[in-house]
Amino acid sequence: MFGRKKASNKTPGKARPGPWDLSALLNAADASAGLPERHLWLIRLLEWLRHATLPADGAPSSEPTATPMPLRRLRHLLNVLERHPEHQAEVAALLARFWREVDVAALLADFGFSPRRDLSGEFGQRLRLRLLPGTPATTNLAELFGLLFPQSSDALWMEALDDTTLARLTALLAPAAATSAGGPNWRAPFLDAITFLASAIRATGFSPTVRQRMSPELLVSQPFRQLALVAERIRTHAEGGDMPALLREAQYLRALLDTCRRCADSVHLHLEEHGVSVDVVFAVEQLRERTQRIEDLLICVLSPEPGRDITRLIAALVRTADERRSIRALFARHYSLLARKVAERSAETGEHYITRDRSEYRQMLRAAAGGGAVLAGTTFMKFFVLALGLSTFWAGFFAGVNYAGSFVLIHLMHWTVATKQPAMTAPAMAAKLDDVSNDAAVEGFVDEVAHLIRSQAAGILGNLALVTPLVLTAQFAWTAAFGAPLIGAKDAQHVLDTLSLLGPTPLYAAFTGVLLFLSSIIAGWVENWFVWHRLDSAIAWNPRIVARLGTARAQRWSLYWRNNISGLTANISLGLMLGLVPAVASFFALPIEVRHVTLSTGQLAAAVGALGFDILHQAPFWWCLAGIAVTGGLNLAVSFFLAFKVALRSRGIRLTDRSRIYRAIRQRLWQRPGSFIVPPKD
Repeated sequence: MFGRKKASNKTPGKARPGPWDLSALLNAADASAGLPERHLWLIRLLEWLRHATLPADGAPSSEPTATPMPLRRLRHLLNVLERHPEHQAEVAALLARFWREVDVAALLADFGFSPRRDLSGEFGQRLRLRLLPGTPATTNLAELFGLLFPQSSDALWMEALDDTTLARLTALLAPAAATSAGGPNWRAPFLDAITFLASAIRATGFSPTVRQRMSPELLVSQPFRQLALVAERIRTHAEGGDMPALLREAQYLRALLDTCRRCADSVHLHLEEHGVSVDVVFAVEQLRERTQRIEDLLICVLSPEPGRDITRLIAALVRTADERRSIRALFARHYSLLARKVAERSAETGEHYITRDRSEYRQMLRAAAGGGAVLAGTTFMKFFVLALGLSTFWAGFFAGVNYAGSFVLIHLMHWTVATKQPAMTAPAMAAKLDDVSNDAAVEGFVDEVAHLIRSQAAGILGNLALVTPLVLTAQFAWTAAFGAPLIGAKDAQHVLDTLSLLGPTPLYAAFTGVLLFLSSIIAGWVENWFVWHRLDSAIAWNPRIVARLGTARAQRWSLYWRNNISGLTANISLGLMLGLVPAVASFFALPIEVRHVTLSTGQLAAAVGALGFDILHQAPFWWCLAGIAVTGGLNLAVSFFLAFKVALRSRGIRLTDRSRIYRAIRQRLWQRPGSFIVPPKD
């Protein structure tokens, strides 16, 4: 069956046999072939392990059904090679040349790590791995590894290797490994990799962005400076066969690696306090992973029977190969700390929007009423901008400036807009979920839910309570003074047509909720950027600024910008997005508009002022009123949901007790429904 030149193995009409034909694969093994052909043969052999169907006698009848199929095929391959020495000799020669020509140290030291210490470089590299095909014409085993093991499932059968099969496989590979090193020193690439990794860790530890954020107490012993020296001593003792000295230096190297990891952890503590940079987070994570790789390599070098440990290392590299192709995993891991910091900064702001007693509830009503008064003027300014007849972009731009100016004024007056609350309060709510392991913690979270719903209700009530009468008053006063309303009947009819629940209003309201959420994310990111670059300290102490403003004024400006950068950014970004996003979307023929509950209410009030109270008896008015109710609900729900999800993910919270929380909320609704509407007594 496995004769070297058996013609029956060739398929008529095809230049190459099928990839699942083991006899054809063994016949095609040629140690004298060119490098790409030899590497292609290895790739096809591994494909056969993953996908081929064994012949009827390919596995013993006693083979456990739970044994991974690739492992069963590997045993069958070893059986065939033992029965056919000519194939075994050719495969061994091919493997010997393979190990002699490829750079094994590159796989052990470089695979899974980015050659650059920034996230953008790693993103570009992963994008290339996903989009561009690889070539087997390479001696870099780190580049070839992804072609050899393209599936993470390969790690499963490697870890399932039994001692007998592992010994047989080692016997096949051992002569090849010995030939590749010119002798029995298989440890050479492992020692090279340890040296390379130690140099990379030292370079990261010495980089200014990382070094300046490490704990000075941990750097006193200079662990990064000693790494390369100890790695070289380990190589010397390993090559000289001095096992006691090798064990001693290995123990010292492990202590240094532990200190380096603690130094890396101290960087995270600095970031928590002084702002987050994803590039620094990425560099620190790479440093930690390299220290762990050195630990794994040391285990292999020191093991008296290294076959099992090397197999575990290769299985780990196989899983790394799969992760290296995942762009989502890259951002999910390295943006989690930034997301947490953004959420925490939003949570600090969000605490101001949650009322817990009657005095705070009344204060929220007053603040929301002030916001409604400003938005009444915003409503008329919107109609004025539309009346100018500007092009789509400039109409959207000036509408955005109108919104942004109004929101900034509300912020400076310490008033509030109801729809901005959820995106800020959701992170504050998520902070309460850090511990829901007991009934008291769950009840505390339900209390926060009740406080939040009451606060949202107070915000909307306060906004609408003033925007409606002020718009109506302005309309009637203008009519009394000039004989015609400020907003005419044509614009009023347009309002009735666009705000109706029968149209796309719910979709636009949900989209507006997304913009509300994005404004909070932008605000948190800008504040993190402000803190990361220490601009508050620069304003307070920069010599030129102090000379221009004076010490006292510079201190006041520093404190002002530190306290208001988030609020100003949120309001400006929200206003500009409300105006510009629909204009930009129209350029791409996307019929997207925004629906903001308070502004929509002001427009409907303007329509009533133009058409008279008789419109209250007509169906279009009530459909618009229903549309406004849905708009308010979707504005709040969508922005809160998105912000809450980000806050949960940033904290790594999994709601395993979700059903218990929902049950507690339903119980509170049944027993005390008024607590969600009326604040408790002071």
